[in-house]
Amino acid sequence: MQDIAVTLLAAAALGWLALACRIPPLVGFLAAGFLLGALQVEAFPGLEALADIGVTLLLFTIGLKFDVRSLLRPEAYGTASIHMAFSVLIGMGTLGLLGVLGFIAGGEDWKTLMLVGFALSFSSTVLAVKVLEERSDDGSFYGQTAIAILVIQDIAAVAFMTITAGHAPSPWAFALALLLPASWVLRRALNHVGHGELLVLFGAAMALGPGYFAFDAVGLKGDLGALVMGLLFASHPRALEMSKSLFSVKELFLVGFFLAIGLTADPTWADVGLAALLCVVLLPFTLAGFVALGWVFGLRNRTAAKLGLVLTNFSEFSIIVAALGVESGMIEEDWLTIVAVAVALSMVVSSMVNGRGHHFASRIASWFREQDVHRLRLEDRPIDTSQADVVVLGMGRVGRSAYERIHADSNLRVLGIDNDHAVVSRLREEGYSVLEGDATDMEFWTRLCSGGFVQTVVLAMPIHDSNTFALDQLRQAGFEGRVAAMARHQDQVEHLAEEGVHGVFNLYEGAGVALADLALGPAKPPRLPRDS
Repeated sequence: MQDIAVTLLAAAALGWLALACRIPPLVGFLAAGFLLGALQVEAFPGLEALADIGVTLLLFTIGLKFDVRSLLRPEAYGTASIHMAFSVLIGMGTLGLLGVLGFIAGGEDWKTLMLVGFALSFSSTVLAVKVLEERSDDGSFYGQTAIAILVIQDIAAVAFMTITAGHAPSPWAFALALLLPASWVLRRALNHVGHGELLVLFGAAMALGPGYFAFDAVGLKGDLGALVMGLLFASHPRALEMSKSLFSVKELFLVGFFLAIGLTADPTWADVGLAALLCVVLLPFTLAGFVALGWVFGLRNRTAAKLGLVLTNFSEFSIIVAALGVESGMIEEDWLTIVAVAVALSMVVSSMVNGRGHHFASRIASWFREQDVHRLRLEDRPIDTSQADVVVLGMGRVGRSAYERIHADSNLRVLGIDNDHAVVSRLREEGYSVLEGDATDMEFWTRLCSGGFVQTVVLAMPIHDSNTFALDQLRQAGFEGRVAAMARHQDQVEHLAEEGVHGVFNLYEGAGVALADLALGPAKPPRLPRDS
């Protein structure tokens, strides 16, 4: 118990310190792992299991919100396959050069060069999805593209692990096809589990039971099974609710994942130096490759930059691949430590950069010439808001209610904007005037304000930083109309008011006021019982 307390206190302290420095908390969790490792504090029993549960739940929730059709888009499979080949070649060349210069031993062994280059060609699913979730971008066009690329990379890693293991999956793997009819029963069961702790338990059971355990039992990667189970539930009306109910549990277990990375590494200063050198050389090539391929496959400059930034890191799969390479005798054991440190350093750098991702994306996009709109992917073309009087940014429950109230009680033309493709598609089917767009996109704001028609903007996005960023863009674009915004906490209300927002709605206080209005309003006639 003492080791658990010390570990959690260190994670909480350094996570808070990172947050105070405006750095993502997971940087603090990684630092806590390395600090505890340096102090010879051993990982407490069960930490690795908790970390595995966190990753499993993460992949399950990815599946719940993932559009599997994204895998069939050329910007996904084309970028993933070409970038992986490109990364392996660059990695081999870099390691070969370092071997010739005498920085590493065994630099002329092509198997070592190829395996380490292959290990460092993956991007971190855990980190990338966590960044996307923090921005509420996991349903956006670039977010879905990034996740599709990660899924394809994970499939390649699973194929490598299966081949390296020296045995094919069990013949019983074909029985996994029974999950399709079984999912029909399980989906119906989801309708009757309520909204409390049973919903959380049901989601975790699906991820770990028919998901992880079923795939692991037949020789396949259990994490892949959790993703598949999430996909089978993705079209269920309560999929998003189940994902949100698992959020806090998943986040807690993922702390164990980042702690474990630091605790399991025992590097020398030479290992740290070589890992840092690999990050300095390879990460810029990783970013350049993703941005260039995004541009080739019809993404806007800024979209390609955001895609590249979120994927520029090394993966937890890199450590697994390196470990299998050590077990099979393809590489020396020292490489496992070097790869583990490189993964951790890349996560720290990526987290810090993505903390200001919007700024860096705009800087990178400015280096490229403007693209012809007609060659862009349809989902990524600029949107026209010139026919709207009021624009509602964020079409969740709050934004949707605001849209309906304005539409019903005024003659103003209302347009909803949301970055979640599934949400936009569903609302269009229900008759809403809604477009898919990114409120953190400078080009979007320029177009919004240059039309001259929009009188009012409602900031109803769930992330406070997104609302404040949107407010800054409105000012820079010269918007002179009315701005209303929602906030969840009093300090956010005060911040928005200080920034000059005309009206700020405190979500929780407003709910109480609305309930009081109902209680004090005119009584409705009681519902009469039906005649028998």
